[in-house]
Amino acid sequence: MTIAVHRPRHALSRYVQPIVAILAAIFLLGIPFWVVLVTAAKDQAEALNPNLQLPSSWHLWENFATAITDGKMLAALGGSLLVMVPSVIGVLLLGSMAAWILGRRASRRLAVVYALAISGIVLPPAVVTIVLLLRQMGLAGTAVGMIGVYMGMYLSTVIFFVTGFVRTIPVELEEAARVDGASPVRVFVTIILPLLMPVLATATILICLYIWNDVFYALFVVGGRLDTLPLNLFQVASSGLYLQNWHLIFAYIILMSLPLLITFMVAQRKIISGITSGAVK
Repeated sequence: MTIAVHRPRHALSRYVQPIVAILAAIFLLGIPFWVVLVTAAKDQAEALNPNLQLPSSWHLWENFATAITDGKMLAALGGSLLVMVPSVIGVLLLGSMAAWILGRRASRRLAVVYALAISGIVLPPAVVTIVLLLRQMGLAGTAVGMIGVYMGMYLSTVIFFVTGFVRTIPVELEEAARVDGASPVRVFVTIILPLLMPVLATATILICLYIWNDVFYALFVVGGRLDTLPLNLFQVASSGLYLQNWHLIFAYIILMSLPLLITFMVAQRKIISGITSGAVK
């Protein structure tokens, strides 16, 4: 009797949970995305009050062209890539090397160093101190200063992701390479780094997402001297061209989000495998 009572409940929960999850995803993600898409396809008059209704006539490609030309998106895209690419490469290299040392050597001092290294995940950076320090170093308003800020901010994330993964790599691989005369740099480049690719792919997407959408720190560090896509969107949305022009603002948002969206769709399996393997290991 007990088995007969519990089986229907278990079978019912198997169908209810996925349905609830799908409905929640549609409500939280699908509806906002639909509003952005249909508003970007409307003209100025229809887009004054963004809603779920389809446009009477589609102007999506026209709005894209206007956002690219009048919004100066290409220059802002160059600024975003100029800041993001070196930041991501630098933070991945330094973070993975630091995680290799922290994951291989066990001592109380290194445990304290590891705790300090990952503390940046929960402790917010002091913006005023960062700006004052960059001014004293002559790096305020420069791409180099912005790259340094991003590397300092997200180094903790890479160390946190990679350290646990490094501990699962057999030490015998490194010992065999050292017996063959390989230097520590060669061991890291030829053995450790290729094995870290799944978790580094996950960290890359997360850091790219943070940097690509950042407007707060960029506004204080390079605002007015270097345009990134979020900064440029903030500026043009406040100007006369985009004022109350929701169709152009949403068209800009779609274009700005496309590179990371396409990257995530292509690399989603590696990203998810990196997260799950790091969590299990």
